[in-house]
Amino acid sequence: MELLTIKHKDFTMSIECGKFGAIWQKAMRNVGEENLTSTYSWSEGVVSVVRIDEEGNEHEITCGEVDFAVFFDNAEYPIWVEFEKHVKNARFGSILQNDNDNFSFRKGILAGFLNYGNEIGKSEIIIDYNVGDEVRHFTFCFEVLSTKLNYHEHWKKIIEDIESEYRMLSLDYMKRTFHGFSQDTNGDTPELVWWSVFSGEQKKFIKAVKSIIDRPRHRLHGIESYVRADKLTSFSSSIENELSEHRKEHAHLYRVERQVQSNDTQENRFLKYALGQITSKYEYLKKHIETIKGASDSFKSEMDFMLSTLKHLGRNPFFRTVGHFKGFNQESLVLQKATGYSQVYRTWNLLRRAYSLNDGIYRLQTKDIATLYEIWCFIEVSHIVKELLGIDVDVDHRNRMEMNGIFTWELGKGEHSRILFKKDDIELAELVYNPKHTEEENDSISMENLVVPTVAQKPDIVLQLTKHDLQRDMKMTYLFDAKYRIDGKINGVDTPPEDAINQIHRYRDAIYYKDHSSAELKKEIIGGYILFPGDGQKSDVEVSKFYKTIGQVNIGAFPLRPKDIENRDLLVKFIETLIGRASTEILDESIPQKGLYYTTEEPKDAIYMILTIDNEVNTDIDAVLCGRASTIVMGKKGIEETKDIQTVRYIAPITFGSYITGYYKVTRANLKRVDDEKYPIRIQFDVADWHPLENPAKFGMPKWALRGVCKTKEEFFAHCREQEIIKKQPEI
Repeated sequence: MELLTIKHKDFTMSIECGKFGAIWQKAMRNVGEENLTSTYSWSEGVVSVVRIDEEGNEHEITCGEVDFAVFFDNAEYPIWVEFEKHVKNARFGSILQNDNDNFSFRKGILAGFLNYGNEIGKSEIIIDYNVGDEVRHFTFCFEVLSTKLNYHEHWKKIIEDIESEYRMLSLDYMKRTFHGFSQDTNGDTPELVWWSVFSGEQKKFIKAVKSIIDRPRHRLHGIESYVRADKLTSFSSSIENELSEHRKEHAHLYRVERQVQSNDTQENRFLKYALGQITSKYEYLKKHIETIKGASDSFKSEMDFMLSTLKHLGRNPFFRTVGHFKGFNQESLVLQKATGYSQVYRTWNLLRRAYSLNDGIYRLQTKDIATLYEIWCFIEVSHIVKELLGIDVDVDHRNRMEMNGIFTWELGKGEHSRILFKKDDIELAELVYNPKHTEEENDSISMENLVVPTVAQKPDIVLQLTKHDLQRDMKMTYLFDAKYRIDGKINGVDTPPEDAINQIHRYRDAIYYKDHSSAELKKEIIGGYILFPGDGQKSDVEVSKFYKTIGQVNIGAFPLRPKDIENRDLLVKFIETLIGRASTEILDESIPQKGLYYTTEEPKDAIYMILTIDNEVNTDIDAVLCGRASTIVMGKKGIEETKDIQTVRYIAPITFGSYITGYYKVTRANLKRVDDEKYPIRIQFDVADWHPLENPAKFGMPKWALRGVCKTKEEFFAHCREQEIIKKQPEI
């Protein structure tokens, strides 16, 4: 479907989107039609810009005016630019090389596509083309909107909340979209802000420096000399007196002072200093930016040209007679008002100021909306916990922002994002953002007392509430996962993604609490919950399936978006209940506390595991091998690191050098403590329904089976067929 037609004196541009109707309907349901607007603007040479609606009606757009939006996140936009015959070459002008590579110029047509992914904000399409020896530039500006959140309110509120808590955390670099910002009086100027400000000022700065060099301000400087009487060109009263006194002395020298112009002024010294400092800073940042993957060749060429220009100006002979800048003794009217000098002084001051994310003329790129939403949810949960615990609670922020790339920051994860809530030095709650895992340390969730004996799990937010009523320092753990996704709408209520609900099930069931006093693993991971940017009346949300399951199995979802006070209140009331309830009440209703049971449904990725039985932890080996066992304890190595224990549905037990004779169905999995200092924690399977094979099968790699050799159903039975041992018929 064609969305926009831009007629320019040099070309005609068409912007399309194949699934725009569905995208618009989705955005309208989630955000409201009245909020789906964008401001459009463009450079000179445009004859008309026309928007085409779903019925094919044309609506002309005025530059700088607001109209319905056509650009949304996660949508693909084919773009066609048909040039007039006098245009010989054209290219897409993005700072990202991948976007430029998506476009090609052939037979007078530049064609390609754009997809903004999860990036929303202001953006622009830039086209560079050649007319004779002249390079012309065209820019078309607009806003990319979210289909799930109100860009004009929700997104800007998310940015505001993050920046008020963690300054610079929302910012990013090398993105397709940007946000306007203005100068502030407080704080410092990060390198990203410096680079962004100078990018907007560099042309004016270069022009100002050139104008000063061509027509500098100077001062008159007196030069003393001694000449004979016949060389005197003017006569002051003192010279006349001296002449009358020495008129007979022809060799007598008279002291005279000649006024000459000098460029060595305070203002020119400042210019020399500012130019040198800016050039050095630009060169330093340029070297780092060039290492960023994805920067376009044209962007790198522009940086090369700018650095070359700055260095060339710094080598101008004009500066040879200009001294070193040592500061101003007083304010300079020349710097404030004189042509050229005032622009240099303005640029210098702008580069030293702090910033605020209020709409301004300068540009800063921000993180994608999915990442921003995740961070914002963490901040919201921390605010809720603080509100509920009261103003007299001490909050120990151990948050640390970590540098990611040349310009950008990330919120520290695990122990580096921990927030402790205390009262009278007694811990009440602990909140951690996005605990991280490594393959080497698979049993750690970066939060004290939590272990993952199976596969690495990574919920976005972990909340631990400390209880003292049943036993001292008892931890109740709740998992939250922020998802910037909406599956659909049922009865006027947005629904969370189903796969996210399933994922939070796995998170909860895989993480255990380690009680160091008893050295036992317990299931005090009480519940898991999805936070998503859904909408709906509070009364309708309360009867929705995803909310009611919270009370049933402690798994569910909460709609959470900026300025939605009513639905936020559902989360507030829930956390308030968690804080106020007694431990016994919580544990009695906790399903995970009673063990991990498999569902009756066969998962698509169900695993058949061939397991060598460890006689140190399985006392009756014969019973296990003959199909009479009710439990099987895994050996020292455990399951393959890449496999989720919850996917193991069948176990075929063997011993070293033996055969596969049959397999059990697994009904339950849990942890068991054994008398082994090095490997004290093992996985115990409850098994039933022994299925003997008609004929045994060889298993040629018994050493692998110490950790369990995992196969799909097809792989397992194929192996049994290939390695089957046919029993000999008894002789008659």
